[in-house]
This record gives sequence, C-alpha cells and structure tokens, in this order.
Amino acid sequence: MASPAKKRKLNPDTRKYFFAKQQQDGKTASSSRVNSETQQNGPQSEKTVEGLTDEELARKLQAEWDAEVQVPNSREQAAQALPKAELPEVEDFKTPQAAPAPASPLKPSVPSKVHSGKNTNTLSLSSVAAVEDETTASIPLDESPLIFDPSKYIPQLQESWATEGGKASYALLTRCFVLVSSTQSRIKIVDTLVNCLRILIEGDPASLLPAVWLATNAISPPYISMELGLGGSAISKALKQVCGLDNRALKAIFDRLGDPGDVAFEAKKKQSFTLRKPKPLTIKGVFESLVKIAKTQGQGSGDIKQRIVDRLLQDARGGEESRYIVRTLCQHLRIGAVKTTMLIALSRAFLLSKPPGADFQTREPSELAKLKKEDLTEIWTRGEELVKASFARHPDYNDLVPVLLEIGISHELPIRCGLNLHIPLRPMLGSITRDLNEMLTKLQGRDFACEYKYDGQRAQVHCDADGKVSIFSRHLELMTDKYPDLVSLVPKIRGEDVQSFIMEGEVVAVDRITGELKTFQTLANRARKDVAVGSITINVCLFAFDLMYLNGQPLLDRPFRERRDMLRSLFIEIPHHFTWVKSLDATSQDSEAVLSFFKSALDAKCEGIMVKILDNLPNILYDAGDQPPEDDLEPTTTTTTRATKSKKGKSKGTADPQLPKRSRRKPLLSTYEPDKRLDSWLKVKKDYSTSLAASETLDVIPIAAWHGSGRKAQWWSPFLLAVRNEETGNLEAVCKCMSGFTDAFYKTNKAFYNPDADEDKQANILARKPGFVEYYGPEPDVWFNPGEVWEVAFADVTVSPTYTAAVGMVHQDKGLSLRFPRLLKKREDKSIEEASTSEFLAGLYRKQEAGPKTQAAVGKDDGQEEEMEVDMDEE
Repeated sequence: MASPAKKRKLNPDTRKYFFAKQQQDGKTASSSRVNSETQQNGPQSEKTVEGLTDEELARKLQAEWDAEVQVPNSREQAAQALPKAELPEVEDFKTPQAAPAPASPLKPSVPSKVHSGKNTNTLSLSSVAAVEDETTASIPLDESPLIFDPSKYIPQLQESWATEGGKASYALLTRCFVLVSSTQSRIKIVDTLVNCLRILIEGDPASLLPAVWLATNAISPPYISMELGLGGSAISKALKQVCGLDNRALKAIFDRLGDPGDVAFEAKKKQSFTLRKPKPLTIKGVFESLVKIAKTQGQGSGDIKQRIVDRLLQDARGGEESRYIVRTLCQHLRIGAVKTTMLIALSRAFLLSKPPGADFQTREPSELAKLKKEDLTEIWTRGEELVKASFARHPDYNDLVPVLLEIGISHELPIRCGLNLHIPLRPMLGSITRDLNEMLTKLQGRDFACEYKYDGQRAQVHCDADGKVSIFSRHLELMTDKYPDLVSLVPKIRGEDVQSFIMEGEVVAVDRITGELKTFQTLANRARKDVAVGSITINVCLFAFDLMYLNGQPLLDRPFRERRDMLRSLFIEIPHHFTWVKSLDATSQDSEAVLSFFKSALDAKCEGIMVKILDNLPNILYDAGDQPPEDDLEPTTTTTTRATKSKKGKSKGTADPQLPKRSRRKPLLSTYEPDKRLDSWLKVKKDYSTSLAASETLDVIPIAAWHGSGRKAQWWSPFLLAVRNEETGNLEAVCKCMSGFTDAFYKTNKAFYNPDADEDKQANILARKPGFVEYYGPEPDVWFNPGEVWEVAFADVTVSPTYTAAVGMVHQDKGLSLRFPRLLKKREDKSIEEASTSEFLAGLYRKQEAGPKTQAAVGKDDGQEEEMEVDMDEE
C-alpha cells in the first residue's frame, strides 16, 4: 500500500473519492448486482419473480416481515398467505438440509425463516444483528498481559474456527480494533494488541503474519509496490448493493459521519436482514483477498475487484466488521497502532507466548508480575530494542514474523533480520533546532560537521557486486525507474576497491552547465515512472553524505568521521553529476564561521544546514533542556508520569517513584542509528530560524472548505484560502490550510459556517462559488461568504499550476502558493479589503528568489512579527 504522504496525494478529497462515478440510478446498481451474482453462481441466480430483482424482492419480503411482527400470533398466517409464485426458485435461497450445528455455550444466532407450507424452496432471512460473533465479544483483550491467559479462550475459539478450516476468525481482530479505537491510553492499546497477538501465536500461528499486516494497514513493505487500486466508487457501490441503499441515502450518511468506515457501520445496522447467512471471514482470508485485489490487473480486473469487495462486505458479520473492512479497503484504519506500537506489541507477545512445538524460552507472566516496575520496564525494553533494531535494518514483517515464530526474542534476531542489499533500511533522522544559538549550546564541547541541507529528495542507493542498482526514497519506496541517469552513473563513481555499497545522499535538480541548484518544485516536475535516459529534461546531481554498507560489511557502528572519510576516498566525484555535500568542520567556539556557512547555504537556495557529531565521545554528557531526545515521536509505555486522580477527582500528572527517572544528560554518539531521531544530527532550517530573518505572514481570506475525515469528520478541514487582486477586485485562491487549528477553533468555525442552521442564520454559507472567486481546482464541499481575515505563516512562496493567486505576475500561466501554511490567528481588526494582495505575494516571491539578505528586509502587511511553529513532519 502507499505511504501516508502518497495516499494523501492519491485521495486528496475523501468525500469525492468515496462517491466518484456514482451517478447511476438504482436500477443500474441492481443490474450490476444481478450480473455479479450471475458470474458467481451461474445463470440460475438471475431469475426474478414478477419482474422483481433479488434486491427488490428482499425489500418486499422485508416489508411483509415488518408487518407480521406488528401483529401478535399472526406470523404463521402471513407466511401461508404468501403466494408460491413469489418465492424464487434459486439454489442459493433454498434452506440447506444440513445437520444442526453443535450446541454452543454462548447464545446462538437463530435465522428467521419465512416458509410456505412444505415447499423446500424457502428464503432464509438472517438477522444481521444476530450474526455478530459472540465468542470473541467476551474476551477481555484489554487486560494486562501479566493477567491475561490465552489458554482460557483458545479451546473455545478453535472450536468456533473449526468450521473455517481452523483459521482464526476476522472477528477476533475486529474485537481488538474496537478496543484499541475506544481508548487513547497508549498502555491499553499496547496491552490489547499483545493479548490478541498471543492468542494467534498459541492458537493459530499461520494467521499471525496476516494479522500484523492488517493491523498496520498494509499488505506489503513500502518498497514492494502492491496497491489495491480501488476507487471509492467500488466501496460505495458494494455498500449500496449489500445494504440496499441508494445514492441519496448513502451520501446523507456520509455527510453526517464523514468516515467511510462509519458509513459502513451505519449502513450495515440499517440492513435488518440478509438474503444469505454470511460466511465468517477469517484473518487469513481477508488478507488474501486484499492481495488478490492488488495483483489483479488487465482487462476485466475492475469487475473482479468489485466482486471481491462485494463478497467481503456481504460476509462481514455485523457493523463493526463492516466498519474495519471498509477502512482497510480505504487504507485508513485509524486504530492508532502505528509501526512502533506494533513492534512493542510483538516483542512483548513473544516474551510471554510461543507457538506449539517451539523450543525458545519465554517468561512466566506470574513471575513478571512480582517484579518491581523498574525491573519489568528493563525486561520489556530489552526485547523492544531487539525487535526495533531488527525492523529498522530490515523493515519487512514477511521476514521478521517468521523468525520470531522460530527463535522468539533472541540476540540472534538482529543477525537473522539484518542489513541486506536491495532492502532499504529506515533512515536516521535529525532533531529540529530553532536557531544556531540553540544548536551551538547543545553541541558544546564537541566536534561537528555542518552540511548544506539541499532542497531535493533524499535517496538511498544500493549496489551489489553484480552491478545491480536500487534507489529508495526516504519513505522506502522504490524509485529506481525515476532516476535511470543515476543508475547509469554508478559504475563511473565506484572506485576500484568498491564491490558493493549502500550510500545515502540528496538528489537535487541542477543546471548541468553552471551547476546552479534548482528548487524542489523543479525536481517534482520530473516524470516518476518509466523514465528513459534520452527523454530527461530535468537534470539531477547526487550529493552524497553517508555510507552505511561497504563490500559486505555494515558500517552503522562506525563513527561518522570514519564513514565520511571512506565515502570521499573510495568514490569518484563527477562535477554536476555526483559529488559530496558541501560541509564545514567546526566546534561550538566557531560561531561566526558557522553563521557565515549558514548564510551561504541560504544563498545557494538550500533549506538550511544539517549538523552532525563527528566522533564518539561517550564520557561527555548532553543536556537536552526541555526536550529530551526520543527514539521516536510516538509515546511509549516507558513514560515516567501517568494520570492519577486526587481526592477531589481531578486528573493530574504525578511521578511514579518506582520507575527510573529519565536523565536529560545523555552521551551523544556519532554512529548511524536507523529509524531514530537523535540530537546527534540537528537541523537548522530557514523556516525554523528566528534570529536571522523575520518570519513572513500573509493575511488571507477563507473562501471554502472540505469535509474533515477521521477525527475531524464533524468539522471543516482543510480550508481554501485566498488573497485579493486589487485591480479586478476578485479573490484569488492561494492554498489549502489544515495546520495550526485547535479543536475549539474547529467547533466554533463549524458553528459559524453551518449549512444545517436555520435559513436566517445561513448568511455565511453560499450555494455555489461566487463569481468574484477565482479557483479551478477540486470542488470544495462548501463555499463561504467571504468575511473573515486569517493570518497564516508559511515556509516559502512557490509557483503553482493549481492556484490562481498572482497569475501572470511571476509566471505567464501559473500562480503562486504557500508551502506549509499554518494559521496563527484571526485578524478581528481587519476587513477583507485589508487582506494581503496578489501583488504583495508576488513581491515576497521575488525577494525570496533574490536571496535571504533581501528577503529579510521585506516587511509584513501590518509590520508585526510572529514566530512560526515547526512542522514536525517536514524533513
């Protein structure tokens, strides 16, 4: 599946994605369903009674059933009064003459039946509410793993799984998803995942790997392209066919809920009965269905994918299974179990459980429960670090999970799942600093290297002894086909003593003659697939900055100075094609030299500088100030403060005296640490700097918005913003903005721009785009009556083919947009006539291109300055 960034580009508008191509009427949808059933069950299922389709017949029977239950003791008479001609002679609808199912200790699901005398051609109507799996519903997966005992539940689960070949049911995973989604406690989320994984490890090890993929919202590692290729129309079409909804009903539910999974839940609950008893979904079966969807290509693939989606939703038992099936199909699971959480859960599950027949050692939960908290934390942490280190070097669950099933949590794990050629390791990340003074303070007493931070695309280049080359992005996506010129360059830059290597660098668009650097926007215009060397119009240069693997030996544990020396001595520089990042070695005493180097980086159109520790000095401790460095941005259970309640009932953070206190003073090492964000690497970017240049802001006008998704489903997000054109009086769209907003702001904004308000209160909402607004991109869900002015900060002004602001002022047929816009505040003191103009925006762009010295002299509209907040996701 795609990375989160890629998915946002593929599906920028969830609502239109979900309802695309849904202009067909109900008859067309019904016809599609009949054709689908014909392909699956043969032509016999195409029969109708009195011209009714299966769907229409079901509705008719449902209405009669509703009438029956309203009259006590009349069910038998109503069933006999039904003409025989109205009962379809369809094989799928015949009551099966099978032996009754074995008795269950739990309440069974009893299908309701409408029958006519002794006629065997009966229609079985199964209650949707009754088919939900009750075996898993009673399992307390959110208990502490030190209390939870999988052996108490596995026999009963395996008995219920026996009808499906002994494979674990999808209901178990759904139960886990429901509990995880219902809490914001990271401890509870991890505990729930651990218990679910333990049941699979001990009860059905073959379903463990599919469960891990489904829980992480993927079906393959990012460097293996396996896209589902599903449009939202396939999902909405399936919901309409399975649940008997029309376009208007489905759209009304979506407008109210905003999330496709919640729509599926609501639609399934409205579907009181099904025409066939659902075949219970299994974890392995769902995963295999997704893989089949991804691999289906060519003529007729759309129909095949549609049938698979239809079958998944038909067999989903109850609303919750439907919710998570649809969210999985939309690639937006929303359970909060991101990569780090899953790795922690795996490590703890294998410390406590092992599959039948395995001989590795595990820990007894009852013994762990007796330990002090600091001792327990140490045991958890050791296992977590082994699993995290293995996955950071070899990020593929297809390799990690089988090894865990074989050897458990062992020091052999990083060896069995270690660094391999043509499998990207997760890159090391740099921490953010506000300015040079903060950076110099943090690295006091150390030697460090300052490097230009180029405005390009980070690339990881692999080459084996046979000359095969693979190039991966920062998000581990394979992009070898995008850069055939770099592939052909590798034999020329490899020295005589180099057989195989893994190198990291920045790919930057350049002028091949002068070597002048070009912006990231220029690089983004380069084709992404099937690029031929002869057709390349945008030339690039690879600026190498690290070497992680050489001639079969990992270099991750070597100091940065040593890795850099090997890179520069063993590879051959080719100007304007392949070279090293420009760098300066310094100490905290060289503040003037560092400042000059930073300014030269900005003059060269770089984003700023990277600062890296050169040598390992473990005896020099580091004071991290208010923000201690973390291995990952996601909180873990090792946090030393927790929420407790005082006598008055108010929640407050209190330090746990039994947990080890986290020291701010830590040694900084110069080794390469995959998938960690450490202060060994620091970023100083012009967007973050508060001491060298004033932060620019614009006063813009909100003109439209889209329905939010996920947590923001009840609100508007993102917003479409505009600037004024003084000559024409029109408002010209400049960007979308979804950063800098608080929940309180969202609520107030939705109340202010409320399409459901009384008519006399809808003055802030327009029925269509006003004539004085210039915007030609994707249609928003709501148009505002322009009246507010918002102040936004941003990183850069960029040329855009989408937005109309300042069209013709800096480019003949393109406008200007803002990079990383963030709301600062509402300007209550300004009217829209005082908002920023297109001419002012164009002036900012010209000053920006002229260089940082000139740019710093540009004033804001109101002469005030605001400090920009940092976008933590931007590298």
